Amino acid sequence: MLLHLSTWAEVEDFLKRSKTVVIPIGSNEQHGPTGLLGTDWLCPEIIAHEAQRQGDILVGPTFNVGMAQHHLGFPGTVSLRPSTFILAIGDWVRSLAGHGFDKIYFLNGHGGNVATIEAAFSELYAEASYMGRPRNFSLKLKNWWDLKGVMGLANRQFPTGHGSHATPSEIAVTQWGYPDSIKSANYAPQIAPTGPIRESVDFRARYPDGRMGSDPAQATPEKGGELVKQAAESLLADVADFSNEQAPGLKAAE
Repeated sequence: MLLHLSTWAEVEDFLKRSKTVVIPIGSNEQHGPTGLLGTDWLCPEIIAHEAQRQGDILVGPTFNVGMAQHHLGFPGTVSLRPSTFILAIGDWVRSLAGHGFDKIYFLNGHGGNVATIEAAFSELYAEASYMGRPRNFSLKLKNWWDLKGVMGLANRQFPTGHGSHATPSEIAVTQWGYPDSIKSANYAPQIAPTGPIRESVDFRARYPDGRMGSDPAQATPEKGGELVKQAAESLLADVADFSNEQAPGLKAAE
């Protein structure tokens, strides 16, 4: 079930059977010569949407702009400041929690988001503590590539040239989801260099075509479909486990 394609009454009915919602979250940033700018939000969205077709979960609108300052040397990248990102996540969570959702699961597609999302969680938990709100309110962050079985599959598909940015696995997922938007390019070198991540001028100088340690030419829609299948199955299991969690001592407190 997709929240944005539902009515308020349908969401109200869903809350009678589940108080968990999944939010795909990512970034709009360069992904090399062939990677779509939306790759980091498209991947979690594709996986979450596939999962909801297979199981009874609710998926919210995708949070599609994140922490991408180091990619601003490439046209098309859109980034938020850390403080803005934290505030926006807070308002999304407060809105959903106000409707009764007490398990909010963020499926992430951009490693650069992790520290700030966790900081946003800390702010929300601190607010709940200071304001005396219910202690069973839970937030979860999961990178899609950390879902069970996904990285193992990617390593088998791409034993060399996987890298850490504009990877063949993420490019393959978008190729499966958007086959009419597949791009091609001649890579030189075939496997990109790797190194540190700093500010945008330094990043563009170190990685002139935007890739980091990767060879996206290995990506295919078929490999992307395998990754989506594995990730969607694992997401459903992980969301079920999260939904069934109970805060220690909650029943006794009631």
